[in-house]
Amino acid sequence: MLKVIVLGFVHIFIILLLSPLYEGVMRKVRAVVHSRQGPPLLQPYYDLAKLMIKDDQQVSGDFIFKSAPVLCLGSVILVALFTPMGTDAPLSFTGDALVLVYLLTMSAVFIILGGMASRNPYAFLGANREMMLLLVVEPVLAISLMTGAIKAHSLMLTDISGFMAATPTLSLGVAGLAFFLVIQPEMAKIPFDLAEAETEIMEGPFIEYSGRRLALFKWAFFAKQVIFVSLFAQICLPWLQTGNAFLDIVLNLLKVLVLVVVVELIAALNPRLKIEQAIKYFAWVIVFALAGMGLALLGL
Repeated sequence: MLKVIVLGFVHIFIILLLSPLYEGVMRKVRAVVHSRQGPPLLQPYYDLAKLMIKDDQQVSGDFIFKSAPVLCLGSVILVALFTPMGTDAPLSFTGDALVLVYLLTMSAVFIILGGMASRNPYAFLGANREMMLLLVVEPVLAISLMTGAIKAHSLMLTDISGFMAATPTLSLGVAGLAFFLVIQPEMAKIPFDLAEAETEIMEGPFIEYSGRRLALFKWAFFAKQVIFVSLFAQICLPWLQTGNAFLDIVLNLLKVLVLVVVVELIAALNPRLKIEQAIKYFAWVIVFALAGMGLALLGL
């Protein structure tokens, strides 16, 4: 029980206190690619602190509008307790891959509900786009995890990661590539930042949020980025495990650092896709992920 409690605090520390630092790294990478000096690494912390002390201009008294940011961050924290980050997840014994996908979906659902509850046309449009991304991206994640589950004969993330480390196969490689192809939209990065699209629909579902509630949404967003990349690192790149919990957590943080730099480089070097282009992309990725599952069923 003590190990579970300690690991729980470590995971919460990583996603709440370190995730803004990863966001700062990504902003720096983007600035370097664009030949700019860019903001300081700690700018995301400054942004969150500034929002926390600003007035919260509530444009709607709707309960969903007011509670969505809290519920979104809460669901992300819960996801972190089910996500392996170098070692087994603190609550891995209570839930499997299906629980993880369900909880990841919940955080996006709260963003959609919050946007729609604001009754702003731009927020409604952003929420619709967020729903579209949810419907096409989450299935790829689920199919990729199910492919690993078929090979490992278990839905537990620890078993899937262990099987991948010991016996990498063609189907797992295809599923891992499909997983990688949805990291960009899951992190709402260009070319798939359709829902927030600053220059087009002005942050979409977040347009009417301000102050503490906007800070909670942004914090949840930073945390979700680290969770998703860490999940990819643990499931698809499970190597370099030392058996020492502290070292494995540090190695996982380094893997996450490399992956977020790659994600930001892709974002900095590509323009935003149109919706119809994004739909075609996701259709092909879903077919690719299903091909990985088919290979797994054939024993490859």
